[in-house]
Amino acid sequence: MPIKSNSQLSACKLLPKINRLFELSAKKILDLEKTWNALAGTPVFTVRGKYTSRGWTEWTQGFQFGSALLQFDATGDEQFLEIGRKKTVAMMASHVSHFGVHDHGFNNISTYGNLWRLMRESKIPFNEQERDFYELALKISGAVQAKRWTATADGKGYIYSFNGPHSLFVDTMRSLRVLAVAHQLGHVLMGERDQKISLLERLLQHAEVTARYNIFYGEGRDIYDVAGRTAHESIFNVNDGSYRCPNSQQGYSPFSTWTRGLAWAVLGFAEQLEFLTSLKGQGGASAAIRSRLRDCVPVFLRAATTAADFYLGNCCTDGIPMWDTGAPHLHRLGDYLNKSSDPFNPWEPVDSSAAAIAAQGLLRLGNYLAGEDEKNATRYKQAALTMANTLLDKPYLAIQSKHQGLLLHSVYHRPNGWDYNASNKRVPNSETSMWGDYHMRELALILLREAKNENYLCFFAGKHE
Repeated sequence: MPIKSNSQLSACKLLPKINRLFELSAKKILDLEKTWNALAGTPVFTVRGKYTSRGWTEWTQGFQFGSALLQFDATGDEQFLEIGRKKTVAMMASHVSHFGVHDHGFNNISTYGNLWRLMRESKIPFNEQERDFYELALKISGAVQAKRWTATADGKGYIYSFNGPHSLFVDTMRSLRVLAVAHQLGHVLMGERDQKISLLERLLQHAEVTARYNIFYGEGRDIYDVAGRTAHESIFNVNDGSYRCPNSQQGYSPFSTWTRGLAWAVLGFAEQLEFLTSLKGQGGASAAIRSRLRDCVPVFLRAATTAADFYLGNCCTDGIPMWDTGAPHLHRLGDYLNKSSDPFNPWEPVDSSAAAIAAQGLLRLGNYLAGEDEKNATRYKQAALTMANTLLDKPYLAIQSKHQGLLLHSVYHRPNGWDYNASNKRVPNSETSMWGDYHMRELALILLREAKNENYLCFFAGKHE
């Protein structure tokens, strides 16, 4: 295992670094709020330290306003609550009814979902009309997301990506949160002739299909079948629902692993395991639901742990991965897996955003396994803390006041060449992204709550008292 975990780390020991992160975060959120022109679109990543837009899909707007809500959650500074609340009302409605993307969990859980959670946790005052507004948005968003459905030959199905009905993205594992919340709120998708379609069942089926086709288990599916290898995209024949092949949009190849996709899998499955546990604890769950949960939990757990182990075996010793495990110039870096990451190397970029996402997934997976598998629970959690410790410091934390981003050395779309390269550099570095910054704040908030012995952060917040 290349990562060298520090067994002495804890959330409490990271508290000074976490506090520094939120001090830096406050200034960066306010700077972007002051300077960003909404007519330019949605901020996506930085160029020379300033956020810019990039048209592909509008999947980062929720991270922009959601970051302000996480900042409020961490610090209690109400100016950030007002930014998040007002901008959600003013600018997020089109994301709720967006039929063209698979990104509802990113955009709408980060905004409406965070506001709903804050109210249920009594971090903001209870207001019935405000709560109803958030819940209506989340119900509609969940149904709209679930409508984007392709049936597979085995009688299941998946939420297809913006590429079209043939395309299953591993990213969508984290977007499933919106189906979970909408189901939690008692909502269903209404189909033809008033057919009631369970959002929970669509969530479970999508995750099962993702676990089967986007995660590899070393069972000989192809000659590149290494346990934990993750395909960004799975391609299906929409005429009969049969699986055809792996593919990759943002990775190097269909037969290597794009590490942010791998991170989405680790976090997505870990978080859904937590959600299924909450459902099992509900006394009103029907026998049919309990049976489905019994079927799905081992599938989700196998996918999560297999992907997690592959991540930990294919990152640098400080927990930071290269952007793709098969990137063409990795051989020029020598024995890079047995060294700390070098974001300034001249051959291939690292992806800090993948590390921030994966660290949260490993932390959640470790917490999920606590009491059942202590050895792996400790292993995953200490790996997560080691990764957090790396990201909370130089050269990954953007301490420069003029840089609008928070988490340096994030990569967006290497094959398309969308990331900024300085004129004297072969590969991109020193830039940030909306998703990297958001997930860094979210990771820090989970650890902050643990250090302060506060409620565990989860998207399916407990009932408001």
